[in-house]
Amino acid sequence: MAVTKTLTGAVPYNKDSKVQQWDLSMQYEEGADATYYTSTFHVSIPATDPDGAVNFTPKAEASWTLAELTALFPTSWNDVFDQQYDSVITNPPDLPVPDPDYVIPS
Repeated sequence: MAVTKTLTGAVPYNKDSKVQQWDLSMQYEEGADATYYTSTFHVSIPATDPDGAVNFTPKAEASWTLAELTALFPTSWNDVFDQQYDSVITNPPDLPVPDPDYVIPS
């Protein structure tokens, strides 16, 4: 199955009627039934990073599209989700199993 990503939250921080920062939440989902796994990631994206790197040009919040907001989300989270899915669903750890029926010897 393919990973489904859904933008579940977007909070704009405005100055002079233009968005200066976004707080975004993205839900990742994969699998069904026994292989179903979901995780939600949160990130704050400023228009300009402290090091001067430009993430986006400030504009009115009504001007933003879903595609633009989704594109702001770091692609590195894709790898993080894939690693989570692998460690929980595809290759879970081989943990000891409790035996609740064990009888203490007399």
